[in-house]
Amino acid sequence: MQINTDKVKFNEPLYCESGRVLQEFEVAYETYGQLNSDRSNVIIVTHALSGSHHAAGYYEGDRKPGWWNDFIGDHKAIDTTKYFVICMNNIGSCFGSTSPQSINPATLEAYRFKFPVLTITDIVKAQIRLLKFLDIENVHAVVGGSMGGMQALCYAIEYPTFAKHIVALATTAYTRPWAIAYNKVTTEAIRNDEDFKDGYYDPEDIKKNGLKGLAVGRMAGHISYLSPHSMNDKFGRRYANDDGLYELFGRFEVERYLEYNGYNFPHNFDPLSYLYIVKTMNIFNAARGSDTLAQSLSLIQSRLHLISFSGDTLFMPSEMEEIRDIMNSIGSSSLVTYKEIHSNYGHDAFLVEVDKFAQYVSNLLEE
Repeated sequence: MQINTDKVKFNEPLYCESGRVLQEFEVAYETYGQLNSDRSNVIIVTHALSGSHHAAGYYEGDRKPGWWNDFIGDHKAIDTTKYFVICMNNIGSCFGSTSPQSINPATLEAYRFKFPVLTITDIVKAQIRLLKFLDIENVHAVVGGSMGGMQALCYAIEYPTFAKHIVALATTAYTRPWAIAYNKVTTEAIRNDEDFKDGYYDPEDIKKNGLKGLAVGRMAGHISYLSPHSMNDKFGRRYANDDGLYELFGRFEVERYLEYNGYNFPHNFDPLSYLYIVKTMNIFNAARGSDTLAQSLSLIQSRLHLISFSGDTLFMPSEMEEIRDIMNSIGSSSLVTYKEIHSNYGHDAFLVEVDKFAQYVSNLLEE
């Protein structure tokens, strides 16, 4: 599989939905496969909260591949012998695109809290700017899960002739209180950590020493990404072998799992980016700009494929069923498909249990 990584700087303003303006911005991206002569084989892959543009393959020296490596590659569901795949790092993220730690050209200092609150619309608008730079006006498909699914829906509604297929997995048309509540735990944990320094920390210090507030918040996030069933299967009531049962801070294996993932996360992810991204997810509403969700969905002209996971307690199947039901009620049933994947894993099934839906998506893309 041919992999190319690049970044493009745009010395022109990006007008955000909030009314704020980014006078210049950069978008990091990665491509897989080869573009055909008539540019008809492009698939856009959009990433979730903590993802990046590195969706597949290995960087030199890496122990782990890109985050959707089981799904993207030669002869995989998104087959890079057929398709030219582009994954862009969302603006606001901390993996190369313009973010709160980028330099504000007006002050020559990091934006930090002067960075604008972004919407999914803003993120997709920046992606469209890059795609036009690459001379790509239409694509075969947009595929994304979770926050990436929000972006896929945004493409479908705001750029209705852009893609033939929109594949949205494990997502929602608007973020419900349940998900916002999990994000609130992270937000408060970060803000109340003294080492956060009200946002004026040294990013290199965080990479070296971590941030306990973000670690604790990430533990709450991991609970929402799994499910009671998957936790039972994965951990049961097993106790850490080297901890005493009657030690006050002795740990069950599930606790050790949360500690490992929580405390490692801040070494690789910027706290301000995390705050901005969860705000973007919290305010996401596909009906924004319309009176009703039905009015927004009535704009869709692509084939919209919705995939939910039965054990997902973050963005529940009923949330995607609502989109399907509205599409049916407005006379757009010919444009929508819906499939619920049986899974006890939880929200992250779209990343972990690829074998359960890979062939299904492959067939959709071949239509």
